[in-house]
Amino acid sequence: MHIKRIFDFLASFFGIIIISPILLIVALFIKLLMPGSIFFIQTRVGKGGKEFRLLKFRTMRINAKPSEGSFDAGDQSRITALGKILRKTKLDEIPQLINVLIGDMSLVGPRPEVKKWTAVYPEQWAIVHQVKPGITDNASIEFRNEEELLAQSSNPEETYKNVILPRKLELYINYVNHHSFSGDLMIILRTIQSVIIK
Repeated sequence: MHIKRIFDFLASFFGIIIISPILLIVALFIKLLMPGSIFFIQTRVGKGGKEFRLLKFRTMRINAKPSEGSFDAGDQSRITALGKILRKTKLDEIPQLINVLIGDMSLVGPRPEVKKWTAVYPEQWAIVHQVKPGITDNASIEFRNEEELLAQSSNPEETYKNVILPRKLELYINYVNHHSFSGDLMIILRTIQSVIIK
């Protein structure tokens, strides 16, 4: 088994065990304060173009007419008070440790997108999909304030498509071409630092 997969499995397994009290507390608060499901589950595209179901803690009010791949970024209206805290601290991303544990994702790698956005710039995505998607990467760090940027745009969807996504793809492809185990460890440390500083 590749060292990256061994590290992912052990880190996600013990990570889930160690932070399980926090996970239970967050789940309880969501259930009490945000009627509906605890988790937000969405189909994303992973390695080799294979689709999988990504897990997050739910941070928004239930959409009466949800659509797969709907563009909510930049729309702050449905985010609850608890959801804002979860997003700011990145606690909403923690359930993805389950995705890492079962092998759909890695701790570090390009962020997985919905099919709507992988249909944009297909040649670049073909390169990105040579590796497993991750919970964090350099693009996640650079665009840690992405929602604020999009909220300031008069057309968030166009801003994402023409400004943010091309830059993300540039960083993703750079990761595919130059990733290493030591590099992954540095990205994890930088991610923790960015969350603490933010």
